[in-house]
Amino acid sequence: MKLLRSIALDPSDTFVFDVAAEPGEWAVSGAFRFCDQDPTKLTGKARVAFRSGFLGVQSWGWSTLAQIVPATENDCSALIDRLARQLVDRFGAPDLATARAAAEEEVAFVQSLCNHPVSSLIAVHRSVSDGEVRESFRRLQLRQGQGHSKAFSFMEVEDDVEPDGDLKPADMSGEPGPR
Repeated sequence: MKLLRSIALDPSDTFVFDVAAEPGEWAVSGAFRFCDQDPTKLTGKARVAFRSGFLGVQSWGWSTLAQIVPATENDCSALIDRLARQLVDRFGAPDLATARAAAEEEVAFVQSLCNHPVSSLIAVHRSVSDGEVRESFRRLQLRQGQGHSKAFSFMEVEDDVEPDGDLKPADMSGEPGPR
């Protein structure tokens, strides 16, 4: 089994989000955090979290990237339990049973994103179209011979799900990259 953990390749998450996820904590999509808000009216750091954040389950903070990691049944069960507790404590779920059902759905969705090799990095892009929130996910592929060390000097993008845009972190760095 595979799940997602937050990862920080540089300190940028601490600047762009109100609360940054702790590197290495379990992560979920977290789009549900915006269910009671109009995403078209979000501004600043909340807008960035909506558009590109994975939710760290422990910290309730955001991460721009998540990494696919191996997980055990116990890890999955603990993630579901922790998310359910957070849904009650921080999100106002009516009871633990209701929250657990929602947490199980969220974790099952995360598992569906983990159909790539362990250590793959995943990015999310959320948008609103016709009043509905749409999520697209991309796997970021390391350039051959590189490791996870610098955020924008070594990554190329491989499409997974129909992307809403053409996210190419290497292009955002200002450094020349392969075309």
